[in-house]
Amino acid sequence: MQIDWAAFTPVHAVVAGLLIGLAAGLLALGGRQVMAVSGMVGSLLGGAEGRAAWSIAFVAGLFVAPSVLRLWGMLPVLPPATDWGPLVVGGVVLGFGARMGGASLTGQALCGLGRLSPVALGATVCMVAGAALGVGLARSLDHWGTE
Repeated sequence: MQIDWAAFTPVHAVVAGLLIGLAAGLLALGGRQVMAVSGMVGSLLGGAEGRAAWSIAFVAGLFVAPSVLRLWGMLPVLPPATDWGPLVVGGVVLGFGARMGGASLTGQALCGLGRLSPVALGATVCMVAGAALGVGLARSLDHWGTE
C-alpha cells in the first residue's frame, strides 16, 4: 500500500478527529450512551427502548454527511470498488462479531479508551490486531492466487 503524502491533509484529519470526539462526548452526556455504530444499528434492528431517535439520527448522519461533503467538493472522488462481495461479507461479519462480543471498535476505542478502561484497551488491541491479520491474510491469498 502506498500513501499519497501529497494528498495527506493533517488539518482535515485533526478537525475530523475533534468532531468525532465532540460527537462522542455529546452523545455520552446528552443521550447517556456510548457512540458505537454496531449498537446504533442493532438498536434499529432489534429496538432498544428509548434509543430509536438517537440511533436514527446517528445512522442517518453516517449517510448524509459524506453526501453533503461531496456536494461541497470537500470529499475526494474514490475509484469505484471492483468487487463488492468481500466488502459486504466483511461488513456483515464485522457487525455480527461486534454484536456477539458486545463491543465495537468505535465504542471501545473512542469512548472506552477515553474513560481509561483497561477492558477497552484490551478489546481495541485485539480488534486492531485481528484486522491487521485479516488484511495480511487476504493480501497473501490474493498474491498467492496471482502467481
